[in-house]
Amino acid sequence: MGTDNLFHKRKAKTNKRNKPYRKEYDTVLIVCEDKVSAPNYFKKLIEHYEINTAYVKVDGSCGSSPKCVFDYAVQLYKEEKIKGNPYDRVYCVIDKDTHSTYGETIAKIENKQQFYLANSVPCFEYWLLLHFNYSTKPYAKRGKSSIANEVLKDLKHYMPDYEKGAKNIFETTMEKLDFAISNAKRSSQQARENNTDNPSTCIHELVVYLRDIQKQPKRR
Repeated sequence: MGTDNLFHKRKAKTNKRNKPYRKEYDTVLIVCEDKVSAPNYFKKLIEHYEINTAYVKVDGSCGSSPKCVFDYAVQLYKEEKIKGNPYDRVYCVIDKDTHSTYGETIAKIENKQQFYLANSVPCFEYWLLLHFNYSTKPYAKRGKSSIANEVLKDLKHYMPDYEKGAKNIFETTMEKLDFAISNAKRSSQQARENNTDNPSTCIHELVVYLRDIQKQPKRR
């Protein structure tokens, strides 16, 4: 009799342990080519919106080229899949800048399930610039000044103390987020109509997704 009771108790515990748990929302991996500015921005955004960090991971510990971002994202995705916890979404945050692997990497991202593009042309700082001003001025290298540095010059009109790697970028621009999202949508539409991508960004799509992630229905 006692043995039977013990068996049923153990069975009940086993069934409880094996029962699939309900996830709060999607598990997300965000891989950035920038080790500091973009990762810091997204980490602060996640903190501000009180998103459970058990579900969203930000990683910038890869190379600076789009190819390196994609390859590293694939590696991290496979590692979690082997563990039985695959990410629902993987975002690759990349800049066009002058990277030779940009085009081929975009094609790979767009053709891979669960992978999403979060790109900026020429660079992440264009997204930040849109918090202050709507602009579709195309960028190009000028003399010894790189194309990214040309964007930085415009950004510093509004954020004179801006430096790559600053940890307060999100806090500094947070109140202008809706304005930036609206501007990013407008500039993307304008770029498509003009058959160009310079300048443009789809960072706003990732930002909106993260901001609303907790509104998702619970998942198994």
